[in-house]
Amino acid sequence: MFQKILIANRGEIACRVIKSARKMGIKTVAVYSDADRNALHVSMADEAVHIGPAPAAQSYIVIDKIMEAIRKTGAQAVHPGYGFLSENMNFAAALEKAGVVFVGPPSPAIEAMGDKITSKKIAMEAGVSTVPGYMGLIADADEAVKISSQIGYPVMIKASAGGGGKGMRIAWNEQEAREGFQSSKNEAAASFGDDRIFIEKFVTQPRHIEIQVLADKHGNCVYLHERECSIQRRNQKVIEEAPSPFLDEATRKAMGEQACALAKAVGYTSAGTVEFIVDGNRNFYFLEMNTRLQVEHPVTELITGVDLVEQMIRVANGEPLPFKQEDLKINGWAMESRLYAEDPYRNFLPSIGRLTRYRPPVEGKTERGGIVRNDTGVYEGGEISMYYDPMIAKLCTWAPTRAEAINEMRLALDTFEVEGIGHNLPFVGAVMDHPRFQSGNITTAFIAEEYPEGFQGATLDAETLARVAASAAAMNRVAEIRRTRITGTMDNHERRVGDDWVVTLQGVEHAVKIAADHAGSTVTFADGSTRRVTSDWTPGQPLARVMVDGTPLVMKVGKISGGFRLRLRGADLKVHVRTPRQAALAKLMLEKLPPDTSKFLLCPMPGLVTKIMVEVGDEVQEGQALATVEAMKMENILKAEKKGVVRAVKAAAGSSLKVDDVIMEFE
Repeated sequence: MFQKILIANRGEIACRVIKSARKMGIKTVAVYSDADRNALHVSMADEAVHIGPAPAAQSYIVIDKIMEAIRKTGAQAVHPGYGFLSENMNFAAALEKAGVVFVGPPSPAIEAMGDKITSKKIAMEAGVSTVPGYMGLIADADEAVKISSQIGYPVMIKASAGGGGKGMRIAWNEQEAREGFQSSKNEAAASFGDDRIFIEKFVTQPRHIEIQVLADKHGNCVYLHERECSIQRRNQKVIEEAPSPFLDEATRKAMGEQACALAKAVGYTSAGTVEFIVDGNRNFYFLEMNTRLQVEHPVTELITGVDLVEQMIRVANGEPLPFKQEDLKINGWAMESRLYAEDPYRNFLPSIGRLTRYRPPVEGKTERGGIVRNDTGVYEGGEISMYYDPMIAKLCTWAPTRAEAINEMRLALDTFEVEGIGHNLPFVGAVMDHPRFQSGNITTAFIAEEYPEGFQGATLDAETLARVAASAAAMNRVAEIRRTRITGTMDNHERRVGDDWVVTLQGVEHAVKIAADHAGSTVTFADGSTRRVTSDWTPGQPLARVMVDGTPLVMKVGKISGGFRLRLRGADLKVHVRTPRQAALAKLMLEKLPPDTSKFLLCPMPGLVTKIMVEVGDEVQEGQALATVEAMKMENILKAEKKGVVRAVKAAAGSSLKVDDVIMEFE
């Protein structure tokens, strides 16, 4: 077995590989850029080597710098993680030439499957079902429009060397095909150094389901069942689960066998993933093969009990697989929510800054018999950089059934404390509560269809609101008792805390009466219904773990005037708890309106302006492209919300802007 492995990656996946290597008794080497000098993966590894400036193009994807780090440390093998050089055949070939083992497939397999055009041709020859499309190289936007029209809209424009949603657009008409081609080409060049584009038919009512395969150097290949990855935004996976709620055993078997046939056709070894698009009739079509470990691999590990990183290392060491296909059963259900540094209230735009609070839920077995796992690469006080992918953690839960796994995820998300940056925890929490998601009736269009105007926060159902109202009333009583003790009179007589309160949240008033005892509080509502609340929460604690009628409720707590800011299940609530007299007076208060910014184009995220498309005096139409801002490896086109005339342009190409910096002003 190897004595030392270098991890040619960063963030949570580098930390993940270190954990398995440590368990196997293997020493690890981390590499890091200027921006990652204090990163978690650097402190976790046995050794660390600096490889250059913050941009990945000057550090993590420079093969010569990685090779020099290998020579310095004497690493015998390299695990590439995902992204960066993980699917770069030149890197794999350089390692082979240097006599260093690549913990992944052989370079010819990477070459064959890494190019989406070539891989589709090989898949067809191997008998794998494929999507109709144009596999040749496309010269320019005019040719892209012509090909798209021939295939028939909608079409998917994709980077040949792409992955992770980069360089990918859906076009529903000629204008979108023209714009999408150029944006995909730009993103592909920036992310992969390869701007080749191809176009294929976009399957309607699609589900994204992928098969995990594992092959050794002795001719053995197995599939570890499937993962459903249909909850996506801009082709970027957000929530994954294993198994899929849609597949039957016959379809699962057929997809698995085709995936293994494709792997064998290219002499594949190590872990890999064959991605399929599946329509409403369970017809499935090959999309691509990822010749690396997938981001969402933990859900497969949770339902199979197989450590995929360990198996990759053992395969690279020449060992045969320790199991056969019939040994791989599906045990329970697993969910994964990707925590992104993206603000869901600002159309999921990237957010950067310092993590002033980062407290993940406790990992391991839960009181209900489930499992919580959190793969992360950050820590409290650390910085989220604009230079890399915005994903900062992967929260996973396991339980015997899908409904139980969802419930475990709900509670884990509500327990997860993140402050200092915008993040998507509220959004994934809302998805877990969505009836359509709970039913399993999902497609890759789920987010676009269910949140067409973007995410503005979840609206909780009446019963959940009643539970929150009862909890807030009980918490307020605890706070009031503490306040009276602190401000008691000189003769030590404490002001009595009343029993009658009015709780206001989401525009609804709840008149309640509290009867407290040493074990908790019974909260009675105006309709006569009661809620029994127990908790050990004390004022100042940022997290409240409450039991309401024996059912757990977890809320993030902040103080506001006259009440609390409570966050749970995707909702961000201002909850006021007042005496009846205070509630009556509050209705007379005027509401402060936010400032009018409709005449400004504001920068929606920290980023670099790459293009200004209009000039002072230009008349713009609704939907017209105005500027392009690049952040976290994604190109964002900012468009006019309404018709107007440009009065002033405040930024230029090359400008580095903060959130809400003015780009241009309109008359």
